Amino acid sequence: MRILTIALALTFLGSPYLPAQAQANKGNRLERVVAGKTLRVCIWPDYYSITYRNPKTQQLSGIDIDMANELGKDLGVAVQFVDSSFAKLVEDVSQDRCDVAMFAVGITPARAEKLRFTQPHLASDIYAITSKTNRRIKDWADIDKSGSVVAVQKGTLHEPVMKDKLKNALLLVLDTPFAREQEVQAGRADVFMTDYPYSQRFLANAEWARMVSPPSTYHITPYGYAMQQGDDAWHSRLDRFVSDIKRDGRLLNSAKVHKLTPIVAP
Repeated sequence: MRILTIALALTFLGSPYLPAQAQANKGNRLERVVAGKTLRVCIWPDYYSITYRNPKTQQLSGIDIDMANELGKDLGVAVQFVDSSFAKLVEDVSQDRCDVAMFAVGITPARAEKLRFTQPHLASDIYAITSKTNRRIKDWADIDKSGSVVAVQKGTLHEPVMKDKLKNALLLVLDTPFAREQEVQAGRADVFMTDYPYSQRFLANAEWARMVSPPSTYHITPYGYAMQQGDDAWHSRLDRFVSDIKRDGRLLNSAKVHKLTPIVAP
């Protein structure tokens, strides 16, 4: 398998905290959040149905926007959303630019080495999006064939998974979700790989696209909320929050609104 990486410029988001402050606050985050009455939540604002910012209204919506606001209510604090991305996830969390990342972060071994996660609240398999006019891709078996071009977004869980699974197709790694979509729409790539939430909203808004589903389980990934390693009290509080929203119905109710019921974790 050949790998082609197209590098695009990324916007650097500065930290509101100095390294010394971050170090001083390490280990008592729950107390700091409650005392400061502000919860900083990292989000990826292009994640349909999860943490999406409407480009026209600038309004945020999605299941993890709902849950972040619920967490703020439970803690009695205001929620401050901090734009991040999968490519910047580890840096933003470890450099204390936010207290928790809440944008359906896939719990992978590589991320678990650098971050700490709550129990899963969602879980999704991988799906492919192609164009209705594409003649090469008729079903899932056509994806990993010589001559096929598969696009993924850099920093997402799809990048390492497809690097491992593809044996014959060309893997195209792009810095934004829009770049991978444009490559498929223009015919320069045959498919782009995504998850259930993104696929559902994308198909509802792109008449040119169609989804190709795996015939059986391909690679299900659990999604949770990510934080810095250590700090047992903070982790315990966030994990209890996930248990609470599962038990009292807040998670399921939001999933129904955003059409994500099939991927809610038990």
